[in-house]
Amino acid sequence: MSTRASATRYARALFDVALQEGSLEQADNDLTTFVNLVESHPELQRVLVSPAVPAVRKHALLQELLPKLKLSGPLAKLLLMLASRDRLILLPDLVAVFRDRLREHRQIVEAEITTAQPLAPEREAELRQQLTRVTGRTVTLTTRVDPDIIGGIITKIGTVVYDGSLASQLTKMRERLAAR
Repeated sequence: MSTRASATRYARALFDVALQEGSLEQADNDLTTFVNLVESHPELQRVLVSPAVPAVRKHALLQELLPKLKLSGPLAKLLLMLASRDRLILLPDLVAVFRDRLREHRQIVEAEITTAQPLAPEREAELRQQLTRVTGRTVTLTTRVDPDIIGGIITKIGTVVYDGSLASQLTKMRERLAAR
């Protein structure tokens, strides 16, 4: 089984337990706390993912560390189980899958807007409202500037891309003319 598939299994289990206990926010906050701690201490990160460190030592380290962090029950249990099974390497994928599932549960969709020039705040707010109306979900909007698109807008919602850029339209026109 791939690491992403394993991480998905664990993330779904964490999500389902936290949802059942009514502690989704707490699980997300605790996950953020733990990930930030690990990322801010490279030595800790190396120990937790190193195959040279026995799983028993990783488990013991987490047993000592977790009470100080005051993490919720489901996450603490999951982290200890992952340490026991020497699967803490799955943590980045587990976090990504958990957060995807949480966004889905909250009816939030991520959209990325690419324009040739920076958008005015009013225009950005207007686009966010239009995308919210179209998707029926709350939209978190990220904007990028790419002068190569010449003009127009490229909108990416999840994995779907709507390309309304001038550069794309010119390319299509060139292809149609060349086909004649």
